[in-house]
Amino acid sequence: MRNRLATWLLIVCSITPSIQASAQSTPAQDAVPASKTPPSGELFQTISRLDTQVFDAIDRCDMKTESSFWASDAEFYHDKNGLMVGGEQIVNAIKNNLCGKVKRELVPGTLEVYPLPGYGAVEIGVHRFLHPWQQDHGIVGEAKFIHVWRYKEGVWKITRVISIDHHEANRVSN
Repeated sequence: MRNRLATWLLIVCSITPSIQASAQSTPAQDAVPASKTPPSGELFQTISRLDTQVFDAIDRCDMKTESSFWASDAEFYHDKNGLMVGGEQIVNAIKNNLCGKVKRELVPGTLEVYPLPGYGAVEIGVHRFLHPWQQDHGIVGEAKFIHVWRYKEGVWKITRVISIDHHEANRVSN
């Protein structure tokens, strides 16, 4: 019994300084919080420009340019259609489902960009899909998106997309 008590006291005494040290540390000492890139920053401007180029290519049905933005092993997670894997398959789906059918509009003020050190960046936003070739009924599709961009050997590629919260929304006049 005495040996057990001595052992427990030894354990408690040895871990108490560790517990006290961790209780006294602040989150700033332990981890740097993710930081959104300011709109004036170079990374934000780069990703914003790439975002525009990706969807301009879709709007023009320029699948050669569109395919240049996708990694061969890209993954696209969609809340209505599930998972699609492979840049070529994703571009084909874009061609068949978006090209000539909708025009994409980024909702102003929703774009956020976060650096991924050693990899690239994460882009988050909300976009609308307008039907400009049909009669304007004031209703558009809207969804949230997350794009993971990889920067490798001087080239940016989309490696992951999460497209969620698809719903109808009233168009807001700008």
